[in-house]
Amino acid sequence: LFPATLTYDTLRFEYEDFPETKEPVWILGRKYSVFTEKEEILLDVTSRLWFTYRKNFPAIGGTGPTSDTGWGCMLRCGQMIFAQALVCRHLGRDWRWIKGKRQMDNYYNVLNAFIDKKDSYYSIHQIAQMGVGEGKSIGQWYGPNTVAQVLKKLATFDTWSSLAVHIAMDNTVVMEEIRRLCQSNVPCAGAAACPALESDVLYNGCPEDVGLRERLTLWKPLVLLIPLRLGLTEINEAYIETLKHCFMMPQSLGVIGGKPNSAHYFIGYVGEELIYLDPHTTQPAVEPSDSGCPPDESFHCQHPPCRMSIAELDPSIAVGFFCNTQADFNDWCQQIKKLSLVRGALPMFELVERQPSHFSNPDVLNLTPDSSDADRLERFFDSEDEDFEILSL
Repeated sequence: LFPATLTYDTLRFEYEDFPETKEPVWILGRKYSVFTEKEEILLDVTSRLWFTYRKNFPAIGGTGPTSDTGWGCMLRCGQMIFAQALVCRHLGRDWRWIKGKRQMDNYYNVLNAFIDKKDSYYSIHQIAQMGVGEGKSIGQWYGPNTVAQVLKKLATFDTWSSLAVHIAMDNTVVMEEIRRLCQSNVPCAGAAACPALESDVLYNGCPEDVGLRERLTLWKPLVLLIPLRLGLTEINEAYIETLKHCFMMPQSLGVIGGKPNSAHYFIGYVGEELIYLDPHTTQPAVEPSDSGCPPDESFHCQHPPCRMSIAELDPSIAVGFFCNTQADFNDWCQQIKKLSLVRGALPMFELVERQPSHFSNPDVLNLTPDSSDADRLERFFDSEDEDFEILSL
């Protein structure tokens, strides 16, 4: 772990390049060879949005912190996994960032949704303050489950993206519930939930009528987040093959997790090492731009990404997937079913058609975006470690 105050420039020379290995490199569902595609690997990694600690942003809540150094790493990782979902939604998985090149408008719309100011959909301000309503004080460390729950609530106001966000609890993904959530062709649930935020749609650089036809289609793009606990104090080796396979799926959004109290955004693997983006660098906050095109170089990691042994991973993680269409979701389900047949790969979660009878409340897992999920959140928010069912062999 680098000291939190180390600057971006001094970090540039500290990273090892990719190992010369015949093992394939997997980055968010794409397979590469180090020998013939090193430039493509680095371009793919650099194109991901990289969110780090920042300093000198407007005070959270008006009087709170102006920097998240030391406490915001999991919030930044949550931003990164969600930004990847928005990139897939609005730009596509094949989109690449080129330094110094003016990007398309949708790119700046995505970036502006994460800028450090109170009225960006997924800003550190919004995440920290949404957590307050659920018992997390500003400056308190989040686990992967907590940040997933907060992002789900914030996504209801993002009418431009019109995402269906499902968090699969109890190690169980219920296909029927996801279909019900994604096939609810309500034009925009967030607007009804909070009319005062309508102006923010414009402020985020997205005209209100953008994508209206898309929002009335039969399938809302799905962001599926699965909080898991893969062992007690260290990851159970039996899950390693399954975890690797998650990075091989075209629907992969990666994994948020890390080491105890030190969060990383994992985007792939090579051999027995995970590849990740590290938020533990403090950069100055970027000022919102009048043109809607803020300077963006500091949001892209332009050195080789970090790596760590899979065995060092803290067992508390959240795995993410993005299914833009119903066909994507059906394909994902088929891949998960096939994965259960792989020798030596213990399933990390269960995929079922209907809710198992041992769930007492039929609505405990599936919540429409504008319904009140305070009770459910209360159940999970302060239980990063205690309430997970430990998967056993």
